[in-house]
Amino acid sequence: MKSNWFSALILLWLTATGSIAEEPQRQPDDLLSEGTLQVDSRLIPDSNIVPGQKLALELKIATTRWFAGGTRIKLPEIPGLVILQTESFASNATEQRNGESWVVQRWTIDIYPQREGAFVVPPIALTVQINDALAGNISGVIKVPGLRFKAEIPAELAQARQWVAAPSFGVSQAFDRDLTALAVGDAIEREIRFEASDVMAMMLPGFEAEELSGLKAYPLPPELKDSNNRGEMIASRVERISYIAQQPGTYTLPAAEFLWWDTRDNSLALLSLPAVAIEVIGTANRDTGGPPINWPILAAAVAGLLILVLVLWLSRRWLRALPWQWVLEPMAKAVIVLRSLRQPVLPTRLNPDSSAAD
Repeated sequence: MKSNWFSALILLWLTATGSIAEEPQRQPDDLLSEGTLQVDSRLIPDSNIVPGQKLALELKIATTRWFAGGTRIKLPEIPGLVILQTESFASNATEQRNGESWVVQRWTIDIYPQREGAFVVPPIALTVQINDALAGNISGVIKVPGLRFKAEIPAELAQARQWVAAPSFGVSQAFDRDLTALAVGDAIEREIRFEASDVMAMMLPGFEAEELSGLKAYPLPPELKDSNNRGEMIASRVERISYIAQQPGTYTLPAAEFLWWDTRDNSLALLSLPAVAIEVIGTANRDTGGPPINWPILAAAVAGLLILVLVLWLSRRWLRALPWQWVLEPMAKAVIVLRSLRQPVLPTRLNPDSSAAD
């Protein structure tokens, strides 16, 4: 009996003094060590990479249990690389490995090299929540293995200043009116549209308006748009330019060329906008810097002003010719009647306050 009490006191003393250490809480790293949690990464494609090309960094997390919460990804910042997480949710699946069922999460990170050279993507930190058979739901940080790759400029692009590296790329132009027999002062709007897949809109080429004497160009800010169509990233850039004809003559908007590196078969293509002729006829105004005069509107304004003056003049004469006594005599009689209604009904001697009514 005394021995049991003595053992209980010793246990209580050890617990109070912290001599008995608590079992450490389990972490996702423990699952990695035990082989019940696995992580992996790969780059698609991993070779023949051109600056500006989109790369898919695939992160893969697999567990023999299940995911108890969302996964957060901390992206690194690497000079010369644009790294984007465009997906809000992972792709979930199950796999059979050695007769055992695994739950798998796949995340895809977009990477765009902006220059040639060798790049190192360090291990990427993932905050995960996973169910553990021993400790229930646990959370912590694990790291996906890093990667190395190289971006090179092909010989075909050695002398090029700008290109689009994408599976598809197109450029087109349109005008809002016929370009023949234009008059001095007429305006033309030109729309140039670039569209490509698997790139961002900010990576599409720009367009500089031509400086032509007698045909003034007014470019508008470009419209950039990124969209996702069933997993395919589509980028567009629209340039709008207004031209004002200032002098008669024939003007030519020169042709423009754009380089496209087709990432499907690593080949080079040349896209072009044809030259466009614009014909302006008529006599030039002395001052073509301002907007042209709209003669129909000016004539309508002058006619309206003349009609207003005529109406005022007729009204003045008509008012003077009116027999005002027909209007004034009934008004005077009405005033007398109203004043009589205000007189007291009782005699003055019986209504001493009636004088206040006057």
